[in-house]
Amino acid sequence: MKAYYRTLWCSLKTFLGHRMASTCVAVMIAIAALVSVPVDAAPVAVRFSEGVTHAFLLVRSLVGEIIGQGELTQVVKEGGLVESQMVFRFKDGSLHDETVVFSQQRVFTMIRYHLVQRGPSFPDQLDVSIDRGTAQYKIRSKAGEDGKEEILTGEIDLPKDVYNGMLITVSKNLQKGVDETVSVVAFTPAPQVFKLQLLAMDAQPVRIGELSHKAMQYVFKPQIGMIREFFGKVTGKLPTRFHYDCWILVDEVPAFIQFEGPLQIMGEILRIELVSPRMLTKPEDGKVSSK
Repeated sequence: MKAYYRTLWCSLKTFLGHRMASTCVAVMIAIAALVSVPVDAAPVAVRFSEGVTHAFLLVRSLVGEIIGQGELTQVVKEGGLVESQMVFRFKDGSLHDETVVFSQQRVFTMIRYHLVQRGPSFPDQLDVSIDRGTAQYKIRSKAGEDGKEEILTGEIDLPKDVYNGMLITVSKNLQKGVDETVSVVAFTPAPQVFKLQLLAMDAQPVRIGELSHKAMQYVFKPQIGMIREFFGKVTGKLPTRFHYDCWILVDEVPAFIQFEGPLQIMGEILRIELVSPRMLTKPEDGKVSSK
């Protein structure tokens, strides 16, 4: 315990001596701040294995304006590892590029993680990588597009239940209506592990074509420690509340419906939803292609 508080004090000094790179979680998703003493929790069991996926996404403001588009691609690599990449390209030229490699042998385990965020949509420009196998991390960050770049490298001992870039995957595998607590690595700018509650709320109606289904709302709630108020006063950077909500279809086979939250702690709250491709032209009635 004493060692933990010495580490916490060093982190405070580092924080106050540097410009803070926004704490990130990648939906997708960035969440901030230092936390209470980390305690390892059990990793989430695999109920539905992930496989080959190619999904298309829209990024909207909360008033409904389309401000970007995205794609999710997922492939199974050698050894059964899954590589999942989510890319958002914004109309203002900003980029969010998040890749996570994980195993799914009985439980989900994050193996490698890489996040790039740049452009005017992001208060801080980031290039972050973590590798469980080597315990190495590398963080390149700067405040704003014109800030001075900082580079941090080192080692980090990742808990078994760290799920950067995997929160939606994990949420799909929870028992219906059951809460869960997992871990996420935040960057302040040095990496910090904090706990994140996945709270199951009420199921809500959702329409798919002419059919009606139920979607479970999950609230992603970070467990911020005693220094949350202190950090807010010192930096003025912590928001009054955290807004991370995810809706999952709760049929026999679950599916992602929608996410609301910022991709960076001080970023705009966004709405991310699925979109289906559609043909630009319709084939002529009665005409059948020979190809």
